[in-house]
Amino acid sequence: MKGGRRRLKEAAVSPFFAAAALFSGLILFIILGGLILKSSPLLRTAGLGEMLISSRWQPLQGLFGFLPFIAGTFWVTISAMIIVIPVSILASIYLSEYAGPAVRKVVFPAIDLLAGIPSVVFGACGVIIVVPFIRDILGPAVGVSTSGFSVLAGALVLAVMVFPIVINITLEIFRSIPEEIREASLSLGATKWETVKHVVLRKGAPGIVTAVVLGFARALGETMAVLMVVGNVAKSPASLFDPAYPLPALIANNYGEMMSVPLYDSALMLAALVLLGIVLFFNIIAKLAMGWIKKEMA
Repeated sequence: MKGGRRRLKEAAVSPFFAAAALFSGLILFIILGGLILKSSPLLRTAGLGEMLISSRWQPLQGLFGFLPFIAGTFWVTISAMIIVIPVSILASIYLSEYAGPAVRKVVFPAIDLLAGIPSVVFGACGVIIVVPFIRDILGPAVGVSTSGFSVLAGALVLAVMVFPIVINITLEIFRSIPEEIREASLSLGATKWETVKHVVLRKGAPGIVTAVVLGFARALGETMAVLMVVGNVAKSPASLFDPAYPLPALIANNYGEMMSVPLYDSALMLAALVLLGIVLFFNIIAKLAMGWIKKEMA
């Protein structure tokens, strides 16, 4: 009797769980469909390939070249990740394998607190600290004249924002590795570092890739902090000290303004579609990479 009642309850609630799962999967396609629909007026007047390689952004003349914004997005994001990846992995290794309880007790809450700080606060700190540092100290030290509002400023601010994400995920991966594996390696005569290199990093490689991809996705989509320090000049940067104009900043700065300009709304929605396409592309590449890593380590 009880078994029949339990099966009846499961049959009653299972459609709701299925509907929730289906809706979660459909959200991405709903967003994609909406962006394509809103971008279609511009796509009917100009080719996507032409706009992606054009540098002419003159909305009043109906010219929408996205190359400077795509270049700015990659300059800032890749520069930030170059900083984030080694620092985050080394910090995770130290906290997981070497740090004592007292250090962990202090550092773990600090990392969690860092993850919860609003992005506008990072942007304000970037304007107050990072931009003057680049303009008055770092730029002159390397013989470069710069306003400080640059790719490097955006990358440094973005790196600080992404650190907690990558560190927290990587730490969880390292914690999930059974302690017995470490002990077995040490009992065979391996040093602590050899155990970390050949056991911990090897076992945690797929998870590290996941952490990096999630950090990369966060960096690609970050808006407020970056637009406050990156300069927002619609020109492809040629160095770390040049200003840039990433796609998220373009959308945030201009949506709601100049909507009387023909096709401007459609152009901004196309910018959002391009940004989403970039994120999806790198997520697919990461999934393939993780599959290959798991296969190699099997």
